[in-house]
Amino acid sequence: MKVVLFGATGMIGRGVLRECLLDDRVSAVLAVGRSPVGVVHDKLRELVHADLLDLAAVEGELAGHDACFFCLGVSSAGMREGDYRRVTYDLTLNVASTLARLSPRSTFVYVSGAGTDARSRTMWARVKGETENALLGLPLNAYMFRPGYIQPLHGATSRTRLYRVAYVVARPLYPLLRLMFPSAVTTTERIGRAMIAVAARGAPRRVLGPSDINALAS
Repeated sequence: MKVVLFGATGMIGRGVLRECLLDDRVSAVLAVGRSPVGVVHDKLRELVHADLLDLAAVEGELAGHDACFFCLGVSSAGMREGDYRRVTYDLTLNVASTLARLSPRSTFVYVSGAGTDARSRTMWARVKGETENALLGLPLNAYMFRPGYIQPLHGATSRTRLYRVAYVVARPLYPLLRLMFPSAVTTTERIGRAMIAVAARGAPRRVLGPSDINALAS
């Protein structure tokens, strides 16, 4: 399958990219973002585009893909709702709407978050929930990934300094977390493998939590 990947420079996206490049079911990966990924591979092609809210100039590059893995996102910490909505809702729907027009019924996997709820009083949860609902209304085979705690593996790191520190502290505890809360934790490796599995054969439900992700990955 041919995959277009958004957010390949982030922690989750880098993990997903690694799994795509390793998996024989993926024949080609187009990584789209504002900056280069810094990875060289025969299956990988990069498209650096500054304004992801305006894809008109690169639409021809986006057509003909079987799946989109959308791993692009920002932390809501310190952001006003309007700014967070522009990045989380507007940008995501612009990409998804474009792909729905170019490749209707292709697979679209969106990385959301545990606790997402369009009726929540919490800003980030509400905006992500509204984003999920809008995606599910498009002519795409859309799946929402709601991971809980994510352990980065194989060199994947968060771009947020506070999160990087937190992952360093939590890493020795990950085996214990996995033992005590198996339905609440996953890894960047498992997320990547689960996305490929969903693109290849679908999933029993459209909204998938950590236990669903781990099951698909295996």
